[in-house]
Amino acid sequence: MPPNFDFAQWWTKESREGTPVVVKMENPNWSIDELEGPNQGFTTDKDRGKNAKQLTWVLLLKAHKAAGCLAWLAHGIWALLAAVKKRLIFQQGVAISPEKQHKGKLYKFLRGFLLFALVMLCVEVAAHMMGWHFSRPHLHMPTTFGLQSLLHSIYLSWVFLRTKYIAPPLQLLADSCIVLFLIQSADRIILCLGCLWIKYKKIKPQAKIELLESEDLEQPGSGYPMVLVQIPMCNEKEVYEQSISAVCQLDWPRDRMLVQVLDDSDDAEIRLLIEAEVQKWYHKGINIVYRHRVIRTGYKAGNLNSAMSCDYVKDYEFVTIFDADFQPKADFLKRTVPHFKEDPDLALVQARWSFVNKDENLLTRLQNINLCFHFEVEQQVNGVFLNFFGFNGTAGVWKIKALEESGGWLERTTVEDMDIAVRAHLLGWKFIFLNDVECLCELPESYEAYGKQQHRWHSGPMQLFRLCFMDIIYAKISWWKKSNLIFLFFLLRKLILPFYSFTLFCIILPMTMFVPESHLPVWVICYVPATMSFLNILPAPKSFPFIVPYLLFENTMSVTKFNAMISGLFQLGSAYEWVVTKKSGRASESDLVAFSEESQPKSQATLHHRAVSESGIDVLSKRQEQSKPVKKKVNRLYRKELSLAFLLLTAAARSLLSAQGVHFYFLLFQGISFLVIGLDLIGEQVS
Repeated sequence: MPPNFDFAQWWTKESREGTPVVVKMENPNWSIDELEGPNQGFTTDKDRGKNAKQLTWVLLLKAHKAAGCLAWLAHGIWALLAAVKKRLIFQQGVAISPEKQHKGKLYKFLRGFLLFALVMLCVEVAAHMMGWHFSRPHLHMPTTFGLQSLLHSIYLSWVFLRTKYIAPPLQLLADSCIVLFLIQSADRIILCLGCLWIKYKKIKPQAKIELLESEDLEQPGSGYPMVLVQIPMCNEKEVYEQSISAVCQLDWPRDRMLVQVLDDSDDAEIRLLIEAEVQKWYHKGINIVYRHRVIRTGYKAGNLNSAMSCDYVKDYEFVTIFDADFQPKADFLKRTVPHFKEDPDLALVQARWSFVNKDENLLTRLQNINLCFHFEVEQQVNGVFLNFFGFNGTAGVWKIKALEESGGWLERTTVEDMDIAVRAHLLGWKFIFLNDVECLCELPESYEAYGKQQHRWHSGPMQLFRLCFMDIIYAKISWWKKSNLIFLFFLLRKLILPFYSFTLFCIILPMTMFVPESHLPVWVICYVPATMSFLNILPAPKSFPFIVPYLLFENTMSVTKFNAMISGLFQLGSAYEWVVTKKSGRASESDLVAFSEESQPKSQATLHHRAVSESGIDVLSKRQEQSKPVKKKVNRLYRKELSLAFLLLTAAARSLLSAQGVHFYFLLFQGISFLVIGLDLIGEQVS
């Protein structure tokens, strides 16, 4: 199996393999210039010889380090070629991606574009060898007859055709994408300036716990409002236990809180395990109920809507939602609910996500960069200056009255969280984002899971935009809020961003290599993207060594996001796909503490409660699981990404004829990044 292309394993190493060598300079302040000068600092020939040897050792060590870097680079290229041979040619341990990419229109377009690029590369190489390429004195029709003259005439006709009819519209499209690119970059800069202003002014919503205190000495907890805690899940075998455990340990009066475990699992064994876990906490005195739907309609939105229809919900004032992999801290409710007491128009308090597996592999590191910017910059700035942002679907507390007035959970899109947030905003409700309240969760560790998640996150907003556009126009809110929703929230950040990223860097740039009469400036390819990547990585300063992989990865993901955006905008079949993101059940620090506590001697009552979960149901389930045949896991091939990889590498080869340095290097490394992802060499390796 080829190695996982996790460059983090190399960047984060503090030492290299081999025999360590330590060189101690007797006078570390001497420089090379000083050594080349007169006998400054040298008192004797003996001292001069000793320091010369030390300098030689330093230079040798630096040369050894440079050679090690070159060897690592050569090893990486060799491993990539081995992966191409194994996975692409022999197709060992891989499967074609389940999205049936070979039937999609985008894949057919990319395949046709690749074929065109290969043909044009052969033509341009032949023209270059014959001396026709970019040679102005020879751009006249030949007067002699023969095969070479005929080919020369055909080539000159192609040059005339691309100069007269292809280059102008291509340059117009490129200029349009550059304008969109600059607008989106300006929006990103404004968001960063807003974040800096928040930090400079130390703007931070503070929860006043004393607002929950009651003057009734007999019932001190009566000042705490009634809170409904919901945990929607579906076949979450890896994470259900730690999520239920974390929620049941929330620091809140037990008679003022009800936990709903909303299980949509279609696996009978998993249902038995989850129900047994609920029974364990019920016997510990937690007010918890288990709900299972026989017919899973509407996915998560249908699950939440069904739970809110229970009669006892009317007794509760707030509802907080945690997805199955989320582990809130014990003081979560005490740091969020008091905000509602201060502002009666407040509908949502959203907490920030933090990740237990952000350093698991290169894929999770790059996701962490994106989400850190999303929370600390986008949501924090929008929350402070606009009192609005998209609900994240979990780790948030809603006022039930606001949910009901906004129409409740609807099943019309795959982003029910964003849907309810937009409808509540149109009614004038306010939102607060708490950057200092974090809730642990997981990042997808495989590219397959991450790609499906991103498809849902980018197709759903386009579905929602189609459905709520007229509602925004007729809503009784200020024109500024309407403009923000339409042009910034939906068009710029959800539609324009994936459109220009894919079109500009994956289509127009390689096209300009074969139509050199149109071009992209160097600052569009290099300087502005590098600046934007630098701004994106600021909220996660420890990730600065990954700025180049991050830039390449974001451009690589543009094909998935563009495809999802088009599917949602035009209501294609894949727009309604809902796949639960695969979890691995990574243990957090709190889990380790709990495990340590469980290892201590327990009372008889505690042992009794533990026996409830370790019942015959659990034993039976484990035996059935062991008796199941083990399904072999494999990595996948992604044909869209592979087509773009070979397209960009072909364009890179063509750019060598034009001696376009920056264009060549960008196309080369971007093509390699597409190849790595197309072969599924990033993230979890299971084959």
